[in-house]
Amino acid sequence: MQNELQPLIQSNTRANNYNSTCDFENDISSFLTDDNKTVLHLALRDKLPWYGARHTQAVLLFVLLTIGYAMRVILSVGIVAMTDKTASSNPDIPTYDWDDKSVVLSSFYWGYVMLQVIAGYCATRYGAKLLLTCTMIINSAACIAIPFMADEFGSKGVMACRVAQGLSQGFFYPSTHTLLGQWAPTYERSQLGTFVYSGASFGTILGLIITGLISASSWGWPMSFYFFGATGLLWCIWWYLCGSSKPSEHPTISKEEQFYIESSLGHLNHENIPTPWKSILTSLPMWMIVVASFGQNWGYTTLLTEIPNYLHAVMGFDMKSNSLLSAAPYLANWIVMLSVGPISDFVINRRMVSRGTGRKIFNSIGVCVPALGLAILSYLPSEQKLLSVALLVMIVGINGAVASGYQVNHIDISPNFSGILMGITNGSSNIFSIIAPLAVQVIVTDEADKSLWRIVFLTASILFIISAVFFNMFASGEIQKWNYIQSQDSKKPTEKFAYFGGSNVPTNNQQVNDEKV
Repeated sequence: MQNELQPLIQSNTRANNYNSTCDFENDISSFLTDDNKTVLHLALRDKLPWYGARHTQAVLLFVLLTIGYAMRVILSVGIVAMTDKTASSNPDIPTYDWDDKSVVLSSFYWGYVMLQVIAGYCATRYGAKLLLTCTMIINSAACIAIPFMADEFGSKGVMACRVAQGLSQGFFYPSTHTLLGQWAPTYERSQLGTFVYSGASFGTILGLIITGLISASSWGWPMSFYFFGATGLLWCIWWYLCGSSKPSEHPTISKEEQFYIESSLGHLNHENIPTPWKSILTSLPMWMIVVASFGQNWGYTTLLTEIPNYLHAVMGFDMKSNSLLSAAPYLANWIVMLSVGPISDFVINRRMVSRGTGRKIFNSIGVCVPALGLAILSYLPSEQKLLSVALLVMIVGINGAVASGYQVNHIDISPNFSGILMGITNGSSNIFSIIAPLAVQVIVTDEADKSLWRIVFLTASILFIISAVFFNMFASGEIQKWNYIQSQDSKKPTEKFAYFGGSNVPTNNQQVNDEKV
């Protein structure tokens, strides 16, 4: 088999002489068997330059989520400064006496859950480039407007801006998943996916640290909103110039890289296809992703929005220390996310475990270890400051393993409709992101009372475990049959080639079964 592939995988001159992707594919079609498919794709990948167009798209999406999450979390620290007269060294910085801080923190998610499914559908049907440009502009404008709205309309004005930010950021994850479904080859899925989604942790780090430092300075908390809003507008220019919805629309991608990506994933023309809504909504693996998202969103949102309050009220840290310590867990989370992607791809591509088993293993690590940590944290006395912070770092850090668990499972079961799946799962599960901060406000009537925080932490721990049990029992790593649909125009399979984009290799049951793991 390797001898048969030598003319293709070792000849740079020959590969560079093809006039089109189809010419290249037609030449190798005689070699495309079930046994050498993986070897061929890995060999093609090794012949490509170390950095390609797909990596540029991944960097752009990483920065998108970095900025998006920075804007999402700055209020977690900012609201402490907005309600504390001693936070800034400048006495002229406005502060407010608000008793609805948890409601303000949850308001982002009111808008966030509303348009997720529509976002996934629009990104799949019309492409994500223009969609992300417009929504980031709205998101950035709302961020810049927060200081003015707070001064003019109080907490209600801030809520209005946060709802607008939630509505616009509701398009980020479905669009990102759609783009990964178009750009991330099967054999690099975990690596590129975890890198992109690690932007959420990196943005959290930057958002918490920069907001804390700016809020404690003479510039005060308003400058943090101006800074990140302006950064978002700059990203829009970069994305508009360098981003692309799919490889075939990219102006500078090489023919070899385009073939490598498209042959790994399969071509699909989304303009003339029906969305298999019934099959999607009755899919058990899809609903297991929803269940996993429920547990993750409750626990992660609780930590994301309430760690600064916990460190300030229970541990007694000042503003600057609070922001740095609040960011430390997300630095660990970012490192874990960057690490698990290559590890996951390695063990799955070497067939040490099946794709489905690999997702379950990493997902279990990402939620069960933090669940244990939260249970321990809930019983630690508040005097154990160092140990408590260390546990928080471990809890949030290890949670990053879910990036190679349920978070990329949408693309496993349906690369063609992964954006729509992300819209459904992320939209429905983020209802818990609304409820979690409100539940904290109801439960924690005295922020300095550690026993009340124990209820919060144990609740998150239990939901982590429940979600892991269901995901391990019923999730799948197999491409679902409804991923391969028919064009409304031709009634022929639009997903003509499950793995190879040309006209000589029609999809058949054997090829579909090859992806079942």
